[in-house]
Amino acid sequence: MRLAMALGYSGGFKEAVRKIQDLEKAGLDIVWIAEAYSHDAISQVGYLAAMTERVHIGTGIVNVYSRSAALMGMTAAGCDFVSDGRFILGLGASGPQVVEGFHGIPYEKPMQRIKEYIDVVRMTLRREPLVYDGRTVQLPLPAGQGTGLGKPLKLINHPVRPDVPIWWASLQGRSVEATAAYADGWLPVFFEPEKFQSVWGDDLKKGLAKRDSSLPRLEISAGGMLAIGDDLVGDAQDRVLDAARPQTALYWGGMGARDKNFYNDVARRYGYEAEAIEIQDLYLDGHKDEAAAKVPSSFLRASHLVGTPGFIRERLGAFKEAGVTVLNVNPVGPDAVRTVETLRSLVDDL
Repeated sequence: MRLAMALGYSGGFKEAVRKIQDLEKAGLDIVWIAEAYSHDAISQVGYLAAMTERVHIGTGIVNVYSRSAALMGMTAAGCDFVSDGRFILGLGASGPQVVEGFHGIPYEKPMQRIKEYIDVVRMTLRREPLVYDGRTVQLPLPAGQGTGLGKPLKLINHPVRPDVPIWWASLQGRSVEATAAYADGWLPVFFEPEKFQSVWGDDLKKGLAKRDSSLPRLEISAGGMLAIGDDLVGDAQDRVLDAARPQTALYWGGMGARDKNFYNDVARRYGYEAEAIEIQDLYLDGHKDEAAAKVPSSFLRASHLVGTPGFIRERLGAFKEAGVTVLNVNPVGPDAVRTVETLRSLVDDL
């Protein structure tokens, strides 16, 4: 398994990059850069590419409503160029609150749009003339919808790689199925290795059955908070895991409307239906601390990597057995570099 971590959209960016430089030497393989509705991810990819040597740099994620399909392909080619072939294009749909509220674009056909964007990005990277007749993307623009002067064009430059990896952050059934069929990698959230099959197993199986044989094996990135220590048992372990409660409650409870929260849906499908309902009610009523307290401890222990070296070794086995190829972690504690070095050693011994 490769090791990855996410670079958030808050805090000091240049300080975080200096930390990435140290973590790269400690064994970190991938950095995911978030975007949401903060600073754009692409400018940060360029900076990181200049400041690192080995680590791969991915968008985690950019949404397909924020850029045209052709621009997404140009961006993949450009980021791969400045990073000497170290770029990963992570795509997602975001949600209606961001897409319609921040970008002012109707949140329509998200799954279809991502599939068509993947097609167009791959065509762009192969320097094919962009002729595409999709439901959400039409190139050139059909007569009657513009000046009629549009012509099929192909990328001027020769990309470093014509097969830049494209990862899809999907949660819902048909989108997960499409991810398994079309994407190079899958970026789920709230991943429990022992239970994920009950949430996504059927959809993954359907998608893999449709997967083109020319595509490599589907990669999966999952993980969570990371802390390793002989003392991290019982209450000490729980105190560290408690730090994950507010964000989990935010997503399960407040990331979306009451009747349209994809993360809450995932929690219910895991079997936490009563907790998901209560957390959402509390969070939307403004009781955020009470909502965080209701996040199931069993979920936190299973989805994060906090504990003794022996416990972490067992959890790594569970993630590997689940098909995870990229372990996405957030080191906590005073010495992130040492923690990643320890994890690297444990992973290499699997």
